Amino acid sequence: MHILTLEKANLIIQTAIAKARELKMAPLTVVVLDAAGHLKAMQREDGASMIRQDIATAKAWGAVSMGVSSRSLAGVAVQRPDFMNSLVTLSQGKVMPVPGGVLIRDKENNQLIGAVGISGDVSDQDERCAIAGIEAAGFAAGV
Repeated sequence: MHILTLEKANLIIQTAIAKARELKMAPLTVVVLDAAGHLKAMQREDGASMIRQDIATAKAWGAVSMGVSSRSLAGVAVQRPDFMNSLVTLSQGKVMPVPGGVLIRDKENNQLIGAVGISGDVSDQDERCAIAGIEAAGFAAGV
């Protein structure tokens, strides 16, 4: 089994930001959490607004705590709004049910080892950069 090292977390961030620059996206904030929801690494690009760290963290935290991507949580919010409202309340606002929070899984056994949350551009593009970073680090992206 592979583990989420600081080196791998930083590679995820560097690759995600490089992908964003390639796509000429707005400045990003990228957060990497371990499987327990603890911060492993975070970077905020110059020009990214100050609330982006909280948004990126909420995308990743919601994903890792529920075991599904924040894109999947967005679907739950549409189908079961009362459940999602309760989840956001119970988590004290730590869940952001929009794309951009992607699970990090071990390729060999599909074990959950963390999550990436990105905020700064449109959510679909944030998610695209998260996937690029996860895959560059040798992990599987859970969307």
